[in-house]
Amino acid sequence: METVILAVVIAVVVLGALGGLVVGSRRKKPLPPPPTSVPDITAPPAEPHVGDEAETPRDEARRTIEEVDLPDGSAPVAVEEPPAALDVPEPTAGRLVRLRSRLSRSQNALGKGLLTLLSREHLDEDTWEEIEDILLTADVGVAPTQELVDGLRERVKVLGTRTPQELRTLLREELLKLVGTDVDRTVKTEPEDRKPGIVMVVGVNGTGKTTTTGKLARVLVADGRTVVLGAADTFRAAAADQLQTWGERVGAHTVRGPEAGDPASVAFDAVKEGKEMGVDVVLIDTAGRLHTKTGLMDELGKVKRVVEKHAPLDEILLVLDATTGQNGLVQARVFAEVVDITGIVLTKLDGTAKGGIVIAVQRELGVPVKLIGLGEGADDLAPFEPEAFVDALIGE
Repeated sequence: METVILAVVIAVVVLGALGGLVVGSRRKKPLPPPPTSVPDITAPPAEPHVGDEAETPRDEARRTIEEVDLPDGSAPVAVEEPPAALDVPEPTAGRLVRLRSRLSRSQNALGKGLLTLLSREHLDEDTWEEIEDILLTADVGVAPTQELVDGLRERVKVLGTRTPQELRTLLREELLKLVGTDVDRTVKTEPEDRKPGIVMVVGVNGTGKTTTTGKLARVLVADGRTVVLGAADTFRAAAADQLQTWGERVGAHTVRGPEAGDPASVAFDAVKEGKEMGVDVVLIDTAGRLHTKTGLMDELGKVKRVVEKHAPLDEILLVLDATTGQNGLVQARVFAEVVDITGIVLTKLDGTAKGGIVIAVQRELGVPVKLIGLGEGADDLAPFEPEAFVDALIGE
């Protein structure tokens, strides 16, 4: 028995030794030799074969954007991305309904106050003084206020008993006399003997002058006109960029010069290019000059003279902020002395109940309000209509 056990132990030892020799020989097996040459990574890739993987949609899209292989073997050319779609401005007539309601919401405090006072059973001197205070607070002006009160007192005295509708009609008629209904408020952009019409926009910084120029371009494009914009406000770095953005939205070309360059030169080039392109209107945005700076105001006169070497100016629009009240009248006087203002644009008329500035500024300059701005939207510039304005003041 012991002999058998001894034989089994010896067999196990022998088998273990043989297994170790086999593993050792495998570990000592030499590695395959390194490649004889390094591949050239600068060499062009091999031409694809039929069996190669097909071009992925992503690769195909990249080829479409980056290059086009021409059939004649010439060099590939870059494919330009399509231009952004132009804005389609809302027609002028379509805007007026919306703007009238907005004007009514913001301005009728004046009319309601007047109608409330006029509806009192007894109109004594204290009541008439309150009516005067309301009109003066609304920036109607001293002389127009006195005219309106005198007219109201006379007609109320003759009328006697007053119904609300009679009072409203009376007040409407007197306000229309002051605002004026027989004045031509058309923005002159279509001279009979030449093209293009030339419009220069002036005003103090902060009144919305550059924005108004851009919005006016939209109004003209909406009416089927072609426009060139002249960025003659070279003193404010962002002005030219802002105006060009407005132009790009509606497809109007913008002429601009170097920052701090000569504004008169930019205005001259704008009219020149407008004539060469055969457009209908050239709009020139000027710097928002401080009316207290005589030198800057003289330069505004220079811009006007240089432009008129091409052709007479058809319009010189003064942009005023309706919220500035009597300060706006001071600005208007100085501008009127330098250039011949032909029309007024009142901006921010939606943000104040001081609608009487319309009456005061017209009386001061002897020129009509032609456009009004009623908000920050691109299409919130509209022609001024006296009847709609007065109806908004007193409520319909």
